[in-house]
Amino acid sequence: MYIVHVFVHVKKDLVEEFKTVTIENAKESILEPGIVRFDIVQQHDDPSKFVLVEVYRSFEDPAKHKLTEHYLRWRDAVSHMMEEPRASVKFFNVFPDDEGWD
Repeated sequence: MYIVHVFVHVKKDLVEEFKTVTIENAKESILEPGIVRFDIVQQHDDPSKFVLVEVYRSFEDPAKHKLTEHYLRWRDAVSHMMEEPRASVKFFNVFPDDEGWD
């Protein structure tokens, strides 16, 4: 598995709009064959901060995801909503191994 955590800081007045378009993107993303999970989590003590937890089957799958129509639509829709540029951290899965995710 290849896991990406995307850290997003949204302008406070655009939080609800961000959630709406991001949920739409996540619903389409989980239909992609290379995506195992796509979670959206909101920070408890600062609701303008989010982490997108994207779990892919392989190292190549994030690049494929970024070519989809729904990702490009999301990217363009949220570009003006950012308080600061998005940042990401990439991980490889240690446990459970791939056998536990199908």
